[in-house]
Amino acid sequence: NPLFSLFQVVHAHKPHFMALHCQEFGGKNYEASMSHVDKFVKELLSSDAMKDYNRARVYLDENYKSQEHFTALGSFYFLHESLKNIYQFDFKAKKYKKVTGKEIYSDTLESTPMLEKEKFPQDYFPECKWSRKGFIRTRWCITDCAFDLVNIHLFHDASNLIAWETSPSVYSGIRHKALGYVLDRIIDQRFEKVSYFVFGDFNFRLDAKAVVETLCAKATMQTIRAADTNEVVKLIFRESDNDRKVMLQLEKKLFDYFNQDVFRDNNGTALLEFDRELSVFKDRLYELDISFPPSYPYSEDSSQGRQYMNTRCPAWCDRILMSHSAKELILKSENDEKIVIYDHIGPNVCMGDHKPVFLSFRIAAGAGKPIANVHKCCVVQ
Repeated sequence: NPLFSLFQVVHAHKPHFMALHCQEFGGKNYEASMSHVDKFVKELLSSDAMKDYNRARVYLDENYKSQEHFTALGSFYFLHESLKNIYQFDFKAKKYKKVTGKEIYSDTLESTPMLEKEKFPQDYFPECKWSRKGFIRTRWCITDCAFDLVNIHLFHDASNLIAWETSPSVYSGIRHKALGYVLDRIIDQRFEKVSYFVFGDFNFRLDAKAVVETLCAKATMQTIRAADTNEVVKLIFRESDNDRKVMLQLEKKLFDYFNQDVFRDNNGTALLEFDRELSVFKDRLYELDISFPPSYPYSEDSSQGRQYMNTRCPAWCDRILMSHSAKELILKSENDEKIVIYDHIGPNVCMGDHKPVFLSFRIAAGAGKPIANVHKCCVVQ
């Protein structure tokens, strides 16, 4: 049970403030399966594992009839009873409000002032007619420390063949543009600048051309074209000797490499050098070292928790990134013991086609206060 894997992490780390960001709420057939979402939310809120969290905020974008606004994002926030003063920012009134009780917002996200939500413009990813990609942002203040939490979902790779053509791929350029848009938006002039964490499905992929060239360095490539259009529909890479054994088959939605161990051994560390999409943002975003295997695309067969699907090249799609001031906040609060943990959830359990990742850390009381100027973010006007 994926929820059980989540509860194990909650039990192990006992967070006082817990943020859970979900994408593709309701799944791919959301019209049919949105009804299961309410059951999931109720189970999460009422479970024994969460009984010490006496305040919660749940924001679910379930309004799939609105093509203009629908993002299928879900943001959950749980506050432990031991946490005394916690405030959430009202973007309309431009002031913080004390958080009490449990509240769920689903079909009223456009009208709640407690978050900012945006779907990316259609022209960002023209080949995908019904894209649901976008972001939701909330702002919080705990022990005088203010920060934004941004739930993000960026554009995927539509075709392995197109991703393979250029290095970096055309899709990475689209993600780069969308992420830049979000970062500009959350630090614009409308509100005070605070530290921020951006997490979700960035859809970052390995540099496909470089990966294939490395994995199939000694292979010969056969190109198969469609008879009617002459369009390339399949690439087959075979070993030059060894009975010309097939190493990799590549189609629009097929990435079938003969040895998946390369993605799992030592957490796929050998492939991290091909994870290059974040490097463009190194001046704006920080990430802790990755020590877990690629988070996508896992088999959706419940008995195959560790198996990848042969649809895409495995990649670290799911990430937790932060501003450099947020990094200071986390690392400033770290003592000798290792408090900061960046890992994946349910390594051997089927969690769907993505493995969730989590970041656990402590913020020391007053960590958000500059030495000279005590930050008054949480004074409710």
